[in-house]
Formats: sequence, C-alpha cells, structure tokens
Amino acid sequence: MLTADDKKLILQIWEKVLGHQEDFGAEALERMFVTYPQTKTYFPHFDLQKGSDQIRGHGKKVVTALGNAVKSMDNLSQALSELSNLHAYNLRVDPPRFALQLLSQCFQVVLAVHLGKEYTPEVHSAFDKFLSAVAAVLAEKYR
Repeated sequence: MLTADDKKLILQIWEKVLGHQEDFGAEALERMFVTYPQTKTYFPHFDLQKGSDQIRGHGKKVVTALGNAVKSMDNLSQALSELSNLHAYNLRVDPPRFALQLLSQCFQVVLAVHLGKEYTPEVHSAFDKFLSAVAAVLAEKYR
C-alpha cells in the first residue's frame, strides 16, 4: 500500500514531529473533541479542558505509538499488536467507537498547520495512506 516514496516522505516529516509529540497529540485530540463532539463520550474519565494533563498525556501516547508505527512501516501488524490487543480485549473499545479515522484527520490538520509548505499534497497523501493502514491494523482484532 505504501510506496517507497511514501515511506521516505513519512520518515522525513516524522523527524519534524519528534520533540513535539505531546503538543501535536494534544492539539489533535482537542481538534477532534471540538470538530466531533460525540467523541468526548469515549473519554468519560478525562478532564476535557483544553491543555489538561490528561489530554496532553494521552496525546503524547497516541503520537508516540504513531512514531513506533513509523519505525515499523513494513510490519505494522507486529508493531501495533500490543496496542490493538489493549483496545480490543482490555479496554474493550467497541469498533464503531474507535474513532481512529476522525483522530487521523485531526492529526493531519495539525501537521499541515505546523509544517506549512512542507506538508505538500504528496506528504498528505502518504500520511493519509499510512494512517489508514494504522487504523486498519488496530481494528484487526475486532474481525
């Protein structure tokens, strides 16, 4: 699914994400909660105020997990197996409630805002394919 050029672009852009995982992750979650307010119900135990420690902490976890997936683009199933198990079996997140596509869209907006001209249509396309692949792998345990 990902071409060699896609992988190269993702790796190049990810270098610019490093050091900003918490900020980018929190911003993506906050955008998701504003744009798709129904997603707030998935986090009943969180303080959903902008900049809360819980949003920042979870945002960092999400972007760190994406970073691990970036490092393992050729074997996403293995790289994300533990995270998939956590959501499917421990947290028991229902598949329709697993708002990965919505969060992926918000994360791409964050990248575009912060990277400006570097977030080219080619980069957008590569990240869209990558994030779709991540979402598919994380949903595998539900099949």
